[in-house]
Amino acid sequence: MTPEVQVLKAHVSINVRNVERSIDFYTKMLGIEPSKVRSGYAKFDIQNPPLNLALNEVPTLTSAGALSHLGLQLQSTGDVLAMRTRWAEAGLVTRDEMQTDCCYATQDKTWVHDPDGNEWEAFVVLKDNLPEAVNATACCAKT
Repeated sequence: MTPEVQVLKAHVSINVRNVERSIDFYTKMLGIEPSKVRSGYAKFDIQNPPLNLALNEVPTLTSAGALSHLGLQLQSTGDVLAMRTRWAEAGLVTRDEMQTDCCYATQDKTWVHDPDGNEWEAFVVLKDNLPEAVNATACCAKT
């Protein structure tokens, strides 16, 4: 029997065109400073939610790649609204989707884009495991 592995935190590493511009965005979005900054690299050691977020500078990056979007799942609509307020007060442009059916669940969410076009959502699941419907999309459409 294989022993259970205790995962400390998720790790997301994304390519960015300009690490300084991305540091500014993620500092505002996350409300914390990076824990490590090197030439062409930055790391955010996020405690809530537990996440190791790395930024790798690739100045010749021409597209956002295969990444669909990134997100922070929250506990309540109030938390979604509080996150939207924090992001807006930090100067980030937000876009809301309330009572939207996405990923076969009803959700309230707000979105921001990083300097390279990666979308981040802060969301709460209000009702889960919705049935498949004709012409429904499986997940969030990139806008």
